Amino acid sequence: MPDLADGESTEMKGSGAKPYVIKNVGGAYSCSCPAWRNQSIAIERRTCKHIRKLRGDAAEESRIGGALPQKPVKPAGEESEGPPILLAETWDSAADLSGWWMSEKLDGVRAYWDGKQFISRQGNLYHAPDWFVAGLPNVPLDGELWLARKAFQRTVGIVRRQDKTDLWKDIIFLIFDAPALKVPFEARLEFLAVTLSDKSLTYATTHPHERCKSIAHLREELARVESLGGEGLMLRQPNSLYEVGRSATLLKVKTFKDAEATVIGHQGGAGKHKGRLGALQVKLADGTEFSVGTGFTDKQREQPPAIGSVINFRYQELSDGGVPRFPSYIGIRTETKMKPEPAKPTPTTGGARRFEFEEGTSHKFWEVSVSDTELTTRWGKIDTDGQSKTKPFASPEKAQTEMDKLIKEKTGKGYEEK
Repeated sequence: MPDLADGESTEMKGSGAKPYVIKNVGGAYSCSCPAWRNQSIAIERRTCKHIRKLRGDAAEESRIGGALPQKPVKPAGEESEGPPILLAETWDSAADLSGWWMSEKLDGVRAYWDGKQFISRQGNLYHAPDWFVAGLPNVPLDGELWLARKAFQRTVGIVRRQDKTDLWKDIIFLIFDAPALKVPFEARLEFLAVTLSDKSLTYATTHPHERCKSIAHLREELARVESLGGEGLMLRQPNSLYEVGRSATLLKVKTFKDAEATVIGHQGGAGKHKGRLGALQVKLADGTEFSVGTGFTDKQREQPPAIGSVINFRYQELSDGGVPRFPSYIGIRTETKMKPEPAKPTPTTGGARRFEFEEGTSHKFWEVSVSDTELTTRWGKIDTDGQSKTKPFASPEKAQTEMDKLIKEKTGKGYEEK
């Protein structure tokens, strides 16, 4: 590993546009990053991921005389970096992953348990109730705060609250790694199984893994998970160590969809993209508007697609409100006619669609159907007949348009289709 002589300094690229400065003064290393500055311990015992990247974990542990401290939680109004977690690369669809450990990619909220509290990827504190964390071991755990498939937005709404609400009873902490152990992945899984089996945990458990037998097995499992509404798969390399940062020892496997949208505006960039395109404002054929901010080359940001042009983009899935999640720019369509994708499900005339909303003590349903020119809605508490209303329209098309509008409003309020 490179090192600094007494009095020397060096620069290291961080998350911002301006690099951080690392200095060695009499054997005490400092860094200009917020993570180093915000530690409430003696200067000579402080470290950060930039110093560790420069010198190596072993050298830093020897210098500070003990285990590396966990990163601090972000103070209000301060910039900070997240906890020391492993991030995945994307599978190239070619590498043979036979023998790798396979698990479902969870559509929840990544959470790092530092032994006392949950910390987000950005370094923010999740205010979990005491009864939720009761029994969790005093060691770092990497996992996901999860509610259910296709419930990402509701999960976020619960875990970001600061009132330690009983809504946390719907959440479970699915644990998939033990970051502090410097042993192969299989040994870390065994540690989790043994450690958590001795605890009486109501809201936490280990996330299951299985060996991938072949590419065919991987694709079959991916299709099964996605058919159930899952996000995709995660593949972990056998015997791999836990690394901080993005690593090819952890791969995400997802099926992305392609669609088109019309450019309706340009958003200016910030940081390294200042003075050029930051994101495209686009609109789908059904009128849904959103932004596409990734997938561009530097040249494309300097000469972005013109307003009114139609672009191809790739996305993962639709949110509850019908907005494509994780859209990424592909290119400009050369054809002039735009396909009406991503399409929302359209019911057949007369077929009722049912939606339910459950949060706290609220358990409600809402149904809607179209029969020729009439739109009928029915609503009330779950397990009751509720009440209904029928409204006539000038044409079947207008009744269907109103139905689509009402569905969008309900799903935007948290109703989920059953």
